[in-house]
Amino acid sequence: MKDGESMNIALIAHDSKKELMTQFCIAYCGILSHHSLCATGTTGKLVADATGLPIKQFLNGSQGGAQQIGSLISCNEIDLMLLFRDPLSRKPTEPNDADLLRLCDVHNVPVATNIATAESLVRGLERGDLDWRELVR
Repeated sequence: MKDGESMNIALIAHDSKKELMTQFCIAYCGILSHHSLCATGTTGKLVADATGLPIKQFLNGSQGGAQQIGSLISCNEIDLMLLFRDPLSRKPTEPNDADLLRLCDVHNVPVATNIATAESLVRGLERGDLDWRELVR
């Protein structure tokens, strides 16, 4: 990423991880504020309310919001995705993670499925380390 270049970041969190996503975004609000954010419905509302960050909100994940974000990934309009998921108690109404992860792999979109990876990616954004877009697109 070149200095001053904004990235498009998608935020999705399973129900049991929404509070973690909100706390993560509060902690990294300074970095995230330099980028364009979008999210599935409830996640986007919770994060926007807690941080004041402008977030384009799609439908709730179970109502098609994850597919809307998947469509943006397919059109190379998402540069990074934070998908906080609960691998132990996933509900059938939550988005199909495998489809989103496959799209990220196909379109070379870095994705974090847990807070440790998310911190690494966001700190990379801050340092300007994430410049893969020029290599793969």
